[in-house]
Amino acid sequence: MRTARLINPLRAAAVAAAVLLVPAQGASAAPAPPAAAATSLTEVTVSPVDLDGPVISTVKVTVKNSAPQRLRSLKVAFAGPVGWAVQPSVQSVSGSFATGASASVTFRIQVPEKRSGFVIRTFTATATYQGGDGLNTATGTRTDRSGSPQANLAAAYNGVAITDESATTPGNYDGEGNSFSAQKLAAVGLTPGAKVDALGATLTWPDVPAGTKDNVASAGQAVSLAGQGSELVFLGSGVGSGATGTATVFYTDGTSTTGSFGFPNWSFDALDAHGATLVKSTDGRNRPDGYGNETVKYSVFAHSIALDPSRTVDFVVLPANGNVHLFDMAIAS
Repeated sequence: MRTARLINPLRAAAVAAAVLLVPAQGASAAPAPPAAAATSLTEVTVSPVDLDGPVISTVKVTVKNSAPQRLRSLKVAFAGPVGWAVQPSVQSVSGSFATGASASVTFRIQVPEKRSGFVIRTFTATATYQGGDGLNTATGTRTDRSGSPQANLAAAYNGVAITDESATTPGNYDGEGNSFSAQKLAAVGLTPGAKVDALGATLTWPDVPAGTKDNVASAGQAVSLAGQGSELVFLGSGVGSGATGTATVFYTDGTSTTGSFGFPNWSFDALDAHGATLVKSTDGRNRPDGYGNETVKYSVFAHSIALDPSRTVDFVVLPANGNVHLFDMAIAS
């Protein structure tokens, strides 16, 4: 079997309609409001993709004309993840299509060997045409996944941030063997399983013994989270001064949104760096040789990203930045 050659997919820019307002002669013209973006009436859908590679998978793309005008000169381009060969990359469809009519074309895509763990793949189909809704282009995407997200954030814990002052050696929050003091955290109300109210959400402090895994150094993990609300709130702090990144929220209907957030370093950064909100500060920290740095504050912060409140959250893909450390996340109404 010959390997299909990857051809760059056709890309077309959408043309936005503008309205020219001409004031009556002699009257003062008020500024015209911005023209609303036209809504596409051309529906592009992508069939499921067999991800159990290595395999040559057949994918069907359907274009439906829901506009009042006939649609003609239709071309459909299809692309998968970077490096996945598609044949052909663009197909032309003859004829024209009345309101409600559909056309389907098939593509063959080379799926590589299946990866272990949870993997998300995005596929994009772009239709270009004349007539129809007059926008000349419409795009449809499909996100398919293999494996399952982590059941919750605790299932993704991969580091020890909290130790007892009598046993500090298991800690390594910052890569240098340092950690929060369990005693000093308890003094400000952060005991195992304690509720933490921040930015409209109720979060939970890690309910595990000191000296065991209790936080996630963020590295693009996918974590299940159910519910609806307006904000997704993260509880954590940063290591270094570059603890920022983008999280992607997937909803049960297959759509997704993204948002960027960050935390200050757990010490020495401005407490509002990256737009974060201070939750609690503790005195000192645990070092490999015991408790120390008594005069320095070590802090925990909250930050949030916007959600689509009309949709139900399914899972969250964390930022791909190990400097972002998370103790919990929760949805705010």
